Amino acid sequence: FSTVYSPDMPSRLPIQDIFAGLVTSIGTAIRYWFHYTLVAFAWLGVVPLTACRIYKCLFTGSVSSLLTLPLDILSTENLLADCLQGCFVVTCTLCAFISLVWLREQIVHGGAPQWLEQNQQQPLNGIGQQNEAQAVGNGGVENVALDQPANPGAENVVVGENPEIQEEQLDEEEEDNEDEEDAVVEDAADANNGAQDDMNWNALEWDRAAEELTWERMLGLDGSLVFLEHVFWVVSLNTLFILVFAFCPYHIGHFSIVGLGFEEYVQASHFEGLITTIVGYVLLAVTLIVCHGLAALVKFQRSRRLLGVCYIVVKVSLLVVVEIGVFPLICGWWLDICSLEMFDATLKDRELSFQSAPGTTMFLHWLVGMVYVFYFASFILLLREVLRPGVLWFLRNLNDPDFNPVQEMIHLPIYRHLRRFILSVIVFGSIVLLMLWLPIRIIKYLLPNFLPYNVMLYSDAPVSELSLELLLLQVVLPALLEQGHTRQWLKGLVRAWTVTAGYLLDLHSYLLGDQEENENNANQQPNNNQHARNNNAIPVVGEGLHAAHQAILQQGGPVGFQPYRRPSKFALRV
Repeated sequence: FSTVYSPDMPSRLPIQDIFAGLVTSIGTAIRYWFHYTLVAFAWLGVVPLTACRIYKCLFTGSVSSLLTLPLDILSTENLLADCLQGCFVVTCTLCAFISLVWLREQIVHGGAPQWLEQNQQQPLNGIGQQNEAQAVGNGGVENVALDQPANPGAENVVVGENPEIQEEQLDEEEEDNEDEEDAVVEDAADANNGAQDDMNWNALEWDRAAEELTWERMLGLDGSLVFLEHVFWVVSLNTLFILVFAFCPYHIGHFSIVGLGFEEYVQASHFEGLITTIVGYVLLAVTLIVCHGLAALVKFQRSRRLLGVCYIVVKVSLLVVVEIGVFPLICGWWLDICSLEMFDATLKDRELSFQSAPGTTMFLHWLVGMVYVFYFASFILLLREVLRPGVLWFLRNLNDPDFNPVQEMIHLPIYRHLRRFILSVIVFGSIVLLMLWLPIRIIKYLLPNFLPYNVMLYSDAPVSELSLELLLLQVVLPALLEQGHTRQWLKGLVRAWTVTAGYLLDLHSYLLGDQEENENNANQQPNNNQHARNNNAIPVVGEGLHAAHQAILQQGGPVGFQPYRRPSKFALRV
């Protein structure tokens, strides 16, 4: 190849062209540097600082702070600390926003509870049947099944695998829901057909908007200034979420606690803000469900549905706090109380440590309780591999593909969640008594000088017995359990114990099942599966589309129970 130049090209490049190119490159670099500095200043400075200052302004409780808010935002005091706190506030608001969107998807696809849909205006029978037929004819079975409210009796009511309890609960709920099922299916089909075109159009519009809005364009990394509008919307969203999800519940709870005279007890807990906010959410949930009943009474359909959805959001949020926060905390404190004699400690010592560092104490107890719940669940999964299906009917199967805790939170009433919570506390607390408190009492009775258990470390490193226990729980035990042979050894020990206890107490059929029946079931399984396929291939339309959906999922036949032989004095033997 040879380079070909224009005839009027000079032999050397002029100096002014070189300088012009350098100036252009430097100008471009400076412009990009200013732009990226503005982007970093906006997202890492303005957004968290504004969120923190607005949060502090709302919770100071004075009108003067509202008047001086613009000056407070521009203040240069405690910039780094406020930015870090603001980042935490922004993260919380974004997580709340994402959780709301995700919960909406769960309600749309899993269906709203029947009490939210039962007062809808029912269409005429002819129109409803015509729409339902059109939906089935157009391949709308899946859409109707998704939009239809799920039947709590089919999925969520069965905590375990005992067929007698299943049949009783399913019969009760089927009697309650017979009158409403057809109307609900017709409403769902009508709504599905009526909004099909709008959904398709919205899907196209959202796809086009998603193609135009990329992360670079949204954050401002593409060189445009459109991100300033996004910064404004994020600041507005932060302010709205702080006002709705923190300010209002806190002040509702605060006024209620002051009015009831419980202010001293709440302040003594060292977690005044958290407890006050939770009380506010509980009162808000009660208010929403009362207003929902009044709106249903006066036939305000839109207001009734809006209040019902708001109640579902508050209920799911409170249940998540109870399941993830309160329950492990109760387990951690109960473990600590039952193991006091092992460390030669008293409740007074724990009270003093709580008074000196309440946040650290509560977090460590929550962590210990969470680890205990995790290992308990892991051991239950191991037990299910050994025991006969149906023995652990009172415990939920976490490996069940139909198990969806969020759908249960949405559909099940609050009293059933409360009953399940009390049952879980009793079960977990009894296990702690049997596995920790009772062995300690036996050891102290038989070997009085063996306890208390103390670790004396003579070194300069600030290592305590607590850090050693956390190291054991978080590093050593998971590494052992992840090894296949360790799990097999533990499984073999459980199986040996179960076989021994089963033969001694004549519970082998109940605990492990009968081998002869298992072999016969294995021989008959192909025929049963063929009958199941024949029975479930064409579901009856009258049973409802949800029943058809369940039939498709359960084509393999029931596998959650095996028959067993009951010996005499069965309860005493168990």
